[in-house]
Amino acid sequence: MEGILNWGIRVIQWLQQFSPTLDAPFKALTFLGNEEFILLFLPFVYWCLDRRTGARLTALYLLSAYFNTAAKALVDQPRPFEYAPGQVLQLDDPGGGGLPSGHTQNIVVAWGYLASQFRRAWLWVLAAALMVLVPLSRLYLGVHFPQDLLGGYLLGALLLALFLWLDPLFEPWLERKGLAWQLALAIGVPLLLVLLLPTEDTSVTATAALLGMGVGFVLERRWVGFDSGGVWWKRALRFLAGGVVFVSLYAGLKVAFAALDPSEAMALVLRFVRYTVLGLFGGLGAPWAFVMLGLAEGRERR
Repeated sequence: MEGILNWGIRVIQWLQQFSPTLDAPFKALTFLGNEEFILLFLPFVYWCLDRRTGARLTALYLLSAYFNTAAKALVDQPRPFEYAPGQVLQLDDPGGGGLPSGHTQNIVVAWGYLASQFRRAWLWVLAAALMVLVPLSRLYLGVHFPQDLLGGYLLGALLLALFLWLDPLFEPWLERKGLAWQLALAIGVPLLLVLLLPTEDTSVTATAALLGMGVGFVLERRWVGFDSGGVWWKRALRFLAGGVVFVSLYAGLKVAFAALDPSEAMALVLRFVRYTVLGLFGGLGAPWAFVMLGLAEGRERR
């Protein structure tokens, strides 16, 4: 294992010979896998492109983030800058273990799913390019070994394949179960997952968002009947208005909860509350507001 890690250090050192010239483009690429980008990208797909695809992409992405955190905790492999301090530059500030790479795994899951659903040649090309460039950025920034990327590719591809296989079977079954069963699963599955891994920030974030969005998706179908179609300017206004409120909730709750100076355990509870609220707004609150403002068609407007 030590030999593989040492080889990985040499690969990173070769890439980093181009620093700082390529720092900016590689940091921009890695941003595509960061929480700040994903928090707006997932609602954008759901609110503005295709509701059904957005809902499933959100569930898949959040489950992928959770399983990545679990795998990192299980393997507990150091980052390159931890394994060989002073030998590589640390150009990003990641959390948790290194194997498997979360950016790699989630890029495979997110863009692979989008390409499989929209089936456009240009989207397949874009997805393939991102699946190469974003993982490469993690090597360049000194936060992953090459084998971390391989682990992310394998786990991401496995989760994507399982989701594409199970979704056509699971959706009709869930629809037949009715509202009570749907809500029970939307609440029960995230709670079970977070209880299995309660001390990791990413686990709490993913499961809380999954709970909020899941409940939101169920109630939105029941009460709102939001249609993500419409003319381009209404879609743009949905994203602008929804994004402003979403970011305000994200930043406002963060500041408000930090002001309480909570203990470590309470901070995790407050994080769960914060991301549950964000999920509910994204899945239910925003679509309801779009319909009420005439920015989208809903059940009562058809």
